[in-house]
Amino acid sequence: MTAATGSIPKPRVPFWDNARFACIVLVVMGHGIQRITYDSDAALTVYLLIYTFHMPAFAIVSGYFTKSGPPNVRQMKRVITDILLPYLIMETIWTLVQFLVEGKRELNPTQPSWTLWFLLALGIFRLVLPYLALLRWPLAWALVISVGVGYLDNVDSTFSLARTLGILPFFVLGWQLHKWKLVDRWRVVDRQAWTIRAAAIVVVAIWLAVLITFIDLWRRIDLRYWFFYDDSYAGLGEDQWFAGGVRLALIVLAVLMSAAFFVLLPRRETWMTQFGRYTMYVYLLHSFVLYPLRESGVLRHETLPDVWLVAMLIFAVVISVVLASAPVRRVFRPLIEPKPRWIFADHRDAAPGPSRRDPTGAERDRDPQRSDPPASRGND
Repeated sequence: MTAATGSIPKPRVPFWDNARFACIVLVVMGHGIQRITYDSDAALTVYLLIYTFHMPAFAIVSGYFTKSGPPNVRQMKRVITDILLPYLIMETIWTLVQFLVEGKRELNPTQPSWTLWFLLALGIFRLVLPYLALLRWPLAWALVISVGVGYLDNVDSTFSLARTLGILPFFVLGWQLHKWKLVDRWRVVDRQAWTIRAAAIVVVAIWLAVLITFIDLWRRIDLRYWFFYDDSYAGLGEDQWFAGGVRLALIVLAVLMSAAFFVLLPRRETWMTQFGRYTMYVYLLHSFVLYPLRESGVLRHETLPDVWLVAMLIFAVVISVVLASAPVRRVFRPLIEPKPRWIFADHRDAAPGPSRRDPTGAERDRDPQRSDPPASRGND
């Protein structure tokens, strides 16, 4: 029992930090190799494999650590400081960058730039979840919403609503897993039996084989756009009545692949565990590293695309480690974790400094340089 809080702190579970870091590395990999897919079937195969499940898995982890009750004042403030303000800051920076590089003259915060859609999605998820939790079968309703929104042409990228509603079932699934205590019952975060790991490898191998075997078909029908969940079925060129069944099948596939992904992750603390607590830094900053490479054509290499593919996959890991490191966090903390106390009418519980929990639910160790008493910390 700690004297400051009067309670026994919960033991940290490295598995979740490992999962977050692995997810964010896959995000960087996917963005890094996207241009190479035009010239390489191998790159397209890896790209489709990643996009099958990486954002659904991220949403599942985020949902697992989200509470469904009505938000209190502190939680409402965190939506502003952890989601809304970083979004507005980064969107403004992106607008300036695009003006300087591309001459684009448009400041439109309703249209998220590149990776910023997920910040809005997290905010919308938090607003929607308390209402879904009031209903019977909330996961079924989330599936109906996700499949149904694809039939509506007027739901688009404005406030990333189409993509947010498209991946809503994964977020709700994560919340339901916590509510059902299935992670504890199935001992997911404990060491897995070799038979379960073998089954996970088989699942991944089968889908990889399907991708490789039919890669020409996937390229011809632009399968990758189905994994974005950001366009209507008509916009995807499939306005048949059964198009919703395709999305439902892809959702099931994403859940299956996410389960295999989680099974194969290390359970103990590893070199990547610490970095998994700061995935938002990687998520919001990596696009600025890749953007000049993408616009300059460096990310597209027609003569040796497969060699460039391997190099970019390794580079993605390096980027993720660097952007989650302490020096980078110190420099960019005012942008990623702004704490403007003056913005609130009552700022007594809005202490400056790094958040104790990021928008995905990642808990951090307390900054030893901070001396504020526990009662005054507003970022738990």
